[in-house]
Amino acid sequence: MDMSSSLGTWSTGGAAAAARVNAMESLAWGQVLSVGQGGGRGGSSMSVSSSMKAALQSPAPKLSLTEEESVRGGADASSDGSINLLGLSVTAQARAVFCMAVAMACHYLSYSLARPTTLALFTSSTVGFAHSPGAFPLAMACISPTSLLLLFIYTNMLDAKGPRKALRGTTLMCSLVLSTAAGLVAYLSKSDSTSNTWMVRTVVGALFVYRESYVQLLTSQYWSFICSTLTPSQGSTWFAPISGLTSVTSATAGLLVKTVIDSVGLTGAVAMAGVVLLFSILAAEQAYAISETYGFNPAAEHFAKKKKENESTTPIVKQNMISKATALFARVPTLWALFCEILAAQGLSTLLNVCFVAKLSTAVPEDDMRAGWMGKFYALINVVSCCLQFGVLPQAMSKIEPSLLWRVMPIIMATYLFYQSVQPSPSLYLVSGALFLFKTLEFSIRRMLDEMVYVPLDFESRFVGKEVIGVFGYRFGKSGMSLALSGLTSIFGNFGISQLSYLTTGASTIWLLCAWRLSTLVPTRAEAEEVYAKNKQEGSSLPKKGH
Repeated sequence: MDMSSSLGTWSTGGAAAAARVNAMESLAWGQVLSVGQGGGRGGSSMSVSSSMKAALQSPAPKLSLTEEESVRGGADASSDGSINLLGLSVTAQARAVFCMAVAMACHYLSYSLARPTTLALFTSSTVGFAHSPGAFPLAMACISPTSLLLLFIYTNMLDAKGPRKALRGTTLMCSLVLSTAAGLVAYLSKSDSTSNTWMVRTVVGALFVYRESYVQLLTSQYWSFICSTLTPSQGSTWFAPISGLTSVTSATAGLLVKTVIDSVGLTGAVAMAGVVLLFSILAAEQAYAISETYGFNPAAEHFAKKKKENESTTPIVKQNMISKATALFARVPTLWALFCEILAAQGLSTLLNVCFVAKLSTAVPEDDMRAGWMGKFYALINVVSCCLQFGVLPQAMSKIEPSLLWRVMPIIMATYLFYQSVQPSPSLYLVSGALFLFKTLEFSIRRMLDEMVYVPLDFESRFVGKEVIGVFGYRFGKSGMSLALSGLTSIFGNFGISQLSYLTTGASTIWLLCAWRLSTLVPTRAEAEEVYAKNKQEGSSLPKKGH
């Protein structure tokens, strides 16, 4: 029994047949992407409505799809891409997306080990910058140039080798940097000499900046593959649970941070994060292998375009990364609006993070205890996000248009931060609550909405535009706000929590304006399906086999 995730025309069965296969597809995805006990969402068995059961009882129709039809969104029905899992037919697309989701989950497992440990090292009184108030804003300001360098490396690898080898190479690079830096810090911190103290702090600072820079470099590549494989309607249902899988691994890592640090120390935990990251390569390679075998490899579009350029008699003018991004933003205004929105959102995130770090450093001065506190804090964020991603959003997105959620998120944050700003002395729980609320909205809702923007777009938008926005835009928003904060600090002196709370209120208002603008440009679900179908039809003449 075959099923397809493409938008191909049904040869028989009409609307009823489509309903039967869609029902079966939803059930198969629920089994493949299940976490916890019992399968389904959130660790419990997935319920099946009576109408779905009735649809599953009648035989599925045959599909009429040409062998070359699906470069994006599905393999042809004649290929033997489905496997039987618990009596259900699971498509090659489902298996490929699941493998890439596992790769991304391994990445976030690694990152969730590295995040609290590198921050604890950075704020340490022995190897870090506990006594340098300006160090944190300065480090955040360095993230943008570092992200730009990583983006330059990625775009050159993508252009020369394609998305598969680009993902493999950048992941290996990140793993080696984490492990090597951890070893250097462990070695240099054994000596008390002044020269070694300076060197170890340099490595710790560079490690913190690099860890902040690389996360979106890898994340965007996983999502680019997933966005290239799913249709808009599938994305609105499954992006939240896929993100939920990363929340599960992130929460697990957060809960284990204190135990890991007690066993191997802070540097050992960072080295372990580098090793864990290697496992994501195995899962990502499997995802690309499946897509290449069954004819929906996203690289097909890239190599087809490269082949056309090579065969063209017209000289091809090579564009640098900035020129390519500028032309892309002019061609796709939605991407420019998304770029501005992410600048505003991450500027707010930086202010909330500065407030949080400043308050936590004084409330929990011991390094190991502070790392454990942060691990549990982010674990709780991921647990709540996971509940939303598995239990609420998949059902809600079938009824709510994305434009509404783009507006609701900043309104919630602006309301909370206004309340915080009128408090004479915000407590640790109030300050951490602001960051908790923002991160929960970001991990569960904003991440899903962000990916939905890319699904109906072309290869360049999904792989180049997404990296420019996800890596440079994401980090430039943080760095820009850090530079602004450093400038204000140099003029007016260090800000207290109350003054920073005023700034967060202003930043949330700017985010609201940018998000509102973006909400007027994002397509509705019906419009996204229409654009997707048109793009897929235009790509149906491309070669089936990827590279």
